Amino acid sequence: MVVRCRTERHHHRPPRRNTVSQENNPSPRWGGKGAAGDVAENARTSLRRGLTLRHIRFIALGSAIGTGLFLGSADAIQFAGPSVLLAYIIGGAAVFMVMRAMGEMALVHPVPGSFADYATEYLGRWAGFVTGWSFAFEMALVAVADVTAFSLYMKFWFPTTPSWIWIVSVVAIIMAVNLTKVKVYGEVEFWLTLVKVGAIVAMIVGGLALIVFGIQLHQEIQPSVTNLWEQGGFFPHGFSGFLACFTVVMFAFGGVENIGITAGEAEDPEKSIPGAINTVPVRILLFYVLTMGVIMSLYPWSSIGDGGSPFVQIFSGLGIPAAAHILNVVVLTAAVSAINSDIYGAGRMLYGLAQRGLAPRSFSRVSSRGTPSMTVAAMGIVLVAGVLVNHFFENAFLYVATLVTFATVLVWVMILVTHLTMRRRRSREGSGPSPFPTPWWPAASWLALAFMIGVVVLLGFFEDTRMSLMIGAVWVILLALAYPLTRRTREAVDPTEIR
Repeated sequence: MVVRCRTERHHHRPPRRNTVSQENNPSPRWGGKGAAGDVAENARTSLRRGLTLRHIRFIALGSAIGTGLFLGSADAIQFAGPSVLLAYIIGGAAVFMVMRAMGEMALVHPVPGSFADYATEYLGRWAGFVTGWSFAFEMALVAVADVTAFSLYMKFWFPTTPSWIWIVSVVAIIMAVNLTKVKVYGEVEFWLTLVKVGAIVAMIVGGLALIVFGIQLHQEIQPSVTNLWEQGGFFPHGFSGFLACFTVVMFAFGGVENIGITAGEAEDPEKSIPGAINTVPVRILLFYVLTMGVIMSLYPWSSIGDGGSPFVQIFSGLGIPAAAHILNVVVLTAAVSAINSDIYGAGRMLYGLAQRGLAPRSFSRVSSRGTPSMTVAAMGIVLVAGVLVNHFFENAFLYVATLVTFATVLVWVMILVTHLTMRRRRSREGSGPSPFPTPWWPAASWLALAFMIGVVVLLGFFEDTRMSLMIGAVWVILLALAYPLTRRTREAVDPTEIR
């Protein structure tokens, strides 16, 4: 995507170039400033590639591992019982189709801003505006929640220390990471993900050992896979309970979209993006289905989470006296990783929106290290302000936080619709096959879209999630009111088609 001045509109159009430059070879922006001016302007507005295949794989690996698994999985189990395993498989399959759709678009158009930029190109500026800002707001809300959770986790060891100290500390650390080169972000995510994956693997191996050797963690239940259907059946709460769990299950998958955003800064997107996306089914089966299956084979599903996280129960059952401390380290790591990814994703999205004239122009400015410093700073302010709101207006914040589920599914719906439109256009234009086509086209894409719309409808059927749908409607109305305010910014740029 290239941004050109309006005065050039009737001039000869030079070949379009990607606004994401190589580390020391920035591509010029087209304008009337001359060669030196072009390079200087590009240096201020171009991201730099620095994410390797190893970084992308671990960002993909860690994006689906957070507090939704470590602490929130118990809620999904309480909704549906053992049938939650089927829900994770179905929901994971739909998310995989979203990822493949995004991956195909990312390989065709590896630009910053990712799916919001594609929505702008194929569905119109309003669609790109809604998609981009909904994703950025989703990431901001999740980051605020994780920052708050971080302070609560630290109170386990330091109960008398004020929460604001831990909040300021973690925000300062995350800001420093995101203001350095993108390669530093990739390295931090790599090591944080290793900790999270290590904890999950240890839980799975330990749990399987307890099952094999018949070591009881519950007085009345013998560990066995038969507990998945002998404790009230596979659908203990019926089909309604099974449907209700999807609102929690889909929330747990939120954030996987960050893989698509990395395409604009990946050193070899043609290799790293497909490799990372194709690991999604394995990650879902390993980290969700297998983990939940092991837990519910060891415990009556109705008692899981009564004493805290399921992971605490497993580590305690293994005879590890420091189980609570180990888990606290893990959830702290998960929280820091989530905050880090949220700021990265939201920052790059806002950068892409600014390139299209759908966000303040200052958000397109890039530091000498190749990072969008203004968007990172804006996210830091949001974190601090959000935590203050959470502290003084806790109930109001909890209502607003329910928007995360709606925003997540809304973004996925927009990705699928954009992809369907892109495929139709490429077919009309006679374009050749894309480098990373979605499987089972087009049936699987339409089924995934229908499923996502169904999840949105489900939000209105259950009292606990109905508020999410209502706030989601308010959010869309606010976006409609805010969109005309971007006219001045839009008139300052002339975005070209993506090539």
